[in-house]
Amino acid sequence: MSKTDQTKIRNISDTAMWAAIYRARETEGPNPLFLDPFAQRLAGTRGDQIASAMPSSDQNTWAWITRTHLFDQIINEQVCAGVDMVVNLAAGLDSRPYRMALPASLHWVEVDLPGILDYKEEILAGENPVCALERVRLDLADVNARRALFARLAEKPSNALVITEGLIIYFTAEDVRAFARDLAAPPTFQRWLLDIASPGLLRMLQKHLGPKLSEGGAKLQFGPPEGPEFFTPFGWQVADVRGILETAVRLRRAPWWGRFAALFPESKGAQGNRPWSGVCLLEKQ
Repeated sequence: MSKTDQTKIRNISDTAMWAAIYRARETEGPNPLFLDPFAQRLAGTRGDQIASAMPSSDQNTWAWITRTHLFDQIINEQVCAGVDMVVNLAAGLDSRPYRMALPASLHWVEVDLPGILDYKEEILAGENPVCALERVRLDLADVNARRALFARLAEKPSNALVITEGLIIYFTAEDVRAFARDLAAPPTFQRWLLDIASPGLLRMLQKHLGPKLSEGGAKLQFGPPEGPEFFTPFGWQVADVRGILETAVRLRRAPWWGRFAALFPESKGAQGNRPWSGVCLLEKQ
């Protein structure tokens, strides 16, 4: 493989290696917000090469690690509140079933393409998850297959939390509408945890990262003008929104210019041209 091929995004699964390298860097740094002892192995040398080839890679570390921290935080809160199943869609190289302090009784379901899950199983061979872990090899773009999976998971009496970290930004608005309706159908899927970008941030990301990502078919597309309220017509209501920059400011992880965000009240609605992203918890209506 040439040096150019090593740094190129070949497909959307490669973005999982890109995400893992930020978790590895956080784990190895001073006073980490979380520990992921598996991240470096999962990212491999390609993860480092991909991240290094991305524009402003080092300057964006704060956003990646803050998003991970927020997902960890809300997952912990939801498990403590009674969630007994977590369905991680497009799980990629996430290692939460191995690295988080989760109850052994928790049923954790990872769903992703066969190649990425095969790779993860190979890297983590010999490691034991802390909870009951199930892996499902499935293309979420296959509407009939995903509906069949959701129906099967709904057969088990549970209080389920669905998570889609770093996923829906690659969907069209119509794809997200259909996806939201499908997730609202199973009665046991009570909550959905996701991250969302404003139109202003989406345009910025498209300009700076879009060309690199599009090479591998990972096109940045979704940043709804409505903000989190986009999901209301499709069976979901907004339960919680936590801004990534605002959180990074509180954690003292934001870039120097981020301190100005602390001067304004945190906004949880539509963001318009403001470059904003947040982690949102939705509840079934």
